[in-house]
Amino acid sequence: MIHWTEAGADCAALWRSERGAPPPKRVTLADDTTTADTAYRAACEGTGLLWRGDFQNARQLLQALSRRIDKTPLRKQRKGVKAGPRDEAAAPGAPALPQANAFHLHRQARAQRARVLGMLLIPVKADYSIALRRAPDAREACAEVWGAADGTGDSVVSLRELMGMTSAHEWRRVGIEVAALGDAPNNRIFPHYGVFSPVRGEYVRLVATAHLPKAPPGQAAIVAFDIGTGTGVLSAVLVRRGVGQVVATDTDPRALACAQDNLARLGVAEHVQLVNTDLFPPGRASLVVCNPPWLPARPSSPIEHAVFDEGSQMLKGFLKGLTAHLAPKGEGWLILSDFAEHLGLRSRAELLAAFEQNGLKVVSRIDAKPVHPKAQDVNDALHAARAAEVTSLWRLAAIGV
Repeated sequence: MIHWTEAGADCAALWRSERGAPPPKRVTLADDTTTADTAYRAACEGTGLLWRGDFQNARQLLQALSRRIDKTPLRKQRKGVKAGPRDEAAAPGAPALPQANAFHLHRQARAQRARVLGMLLIPVKADYSIALRRAPDAREACAEVWGAADGTGDSVVSLRELMGMTSAHEWRRVGIEVAALGDAPNNRIFPHYGVFSPVRGEYVRLVATAHLPKAPPGQAAIVAFDIGTGTGVLSAVLVRRGVGQVVATDTDPRALACAQDNLARLGVAEHVQLVNTDLFPPGRASLVVCNPPWLPARPSSPIEHAVFDEGSQMLKGFLKGLTAHLAPKGEGWLILSDFAEHLGLRSRAELLAAFEQNGLKVVSRIDAKPVHPKAQDVNDALHAARAAEVTSLWRLAAIGV
């Protein structure tokens, strides 16, 4: 619950945060008369600003807070915290930061940014309506994330998270075109909130073009496992390529629901079995595909698990169990960016050693350069690593086969 005082009375409401942020311990009311400087000071001190003014003015205030954060060194945002990458690397003549250090400082700065911006709060009624002037109708977006409204009481959410939810709702409504799925219009993926979206198409293209292993003797088509299916996009690509049956696994209920929705829309659901399990389903397959989180770092929120894999646990688990789930002459396809290598978080030697330690050999490797905008942004704190990044599909097989 989140608590505040209003009109001399003690008030409380349910606190909602999909990123797992705790409710602010101090809350003050804010409205159209609240200046950006006042709001910024309060937010940096950890005071929540419960909005009682015009909704569109709240959005403008959030933008103003964002501009102030970008101009303010991290050490001034929060005392006692090591300076961020802007402080240490931007000064004229400052030495270049080692990439691993730059990465950790970048994440620290992003986390602090999220904390400060998360202090601007929006009240939400029990039916998920927002009783503020010029507020959008966010009821459908809220229901997609929180479940159907049960009318049990009002709640409070940060404006930043609410905007993320409404943006995700729009992506889910419109969908994302995936060229590897074929011609429009039957080539769109509709990501759900909290499920990694296939906006980086290079890894999908790799799966769409790599040479498929042959089906075992007496079997018309191969069986494939899709480990950590997410939106189901790789399962759909495999079916479109002629794979007879795919068993797709995930442990996130949102991902499984998202995959089910997408596979049905694409008309391939009868060829894909969804299984709620960690990594491998029972049995063996001629092809086992896995696209684990690419960065071995601790997620700072639940929705970051698709990007960060602390200690490379999913990668290690996949490599450890792969040979036991490969059919004779089968292949494991590991889709992995070398971004972590350029950041100094994992070396190529460590990756190759992990293959060998788990009884795996490299059949071949197919590479693709990223085309996303950040790779071209010279002002990005991690530009050097992003510009050098390569995404690879490693074709792995059991040693001796």
